[in-house]
Amino acid sequence: MRRLFKGWYDDLMRPFTHPAADHITLEGILHALSDPERMAIYACLENAEAAQSCANFQRINQRTVPKSTLSQHFRVLRDAGLIRSERHGVEMLNTSRRAEIDKRFPGLLDPIMAAYGRQSGKAGSGKKRSGRARA
Repeated sequence: MRRLFKGWYDDLMRPFTHPAADHITLEGILHALSDPERMAIYACLENAEAAQSCANFQRINQRTVPKSTLSQHFRVLRDAGLIRSERHGVEMLNTSRRAEIDKRFPGLLDPIMAAYGRQSGKAGSGKKRSGRARA
C-alpha cells in the first residue's frame, strides 16, 4: 500500500535543506533578523540548551502567531543558515547554528544579540540560559 502513496508521502516528509557554512551570506543573515518575530525566535533558540519545537513559539512578543506565518519565519531563518531544523516524528526541532556563523563571520552576532537584548529588555540575550526557551 505504501507504493500507492509513495510520491505524496515523500513530498510531505522530505528532509530540510540547510545552506553549507560557506554559502551563508551576510545579507541573508541581516534580512532574516530584520523581522522582530524572527529575531525573537532566533534569540530564544540561541539561548536554549536543547533543540526547541516549533510549537514553543506560537506566542511571540505577546502575540499569537498563525502556524503558516511561523512556518514561513522558520523557513527564512533556515534558508539564511541561522538555524537547523530536523523532523522527529511529528515534531520539528530547531537549533541555532551560532558556532558555524561565528566561524564564517567572527563577531557578527554578538553586537546584534546585545542590541536585541537592550531593545527587548531581555538581559543576557546571546548567552546560554537554562530552562525552556520563551519568546
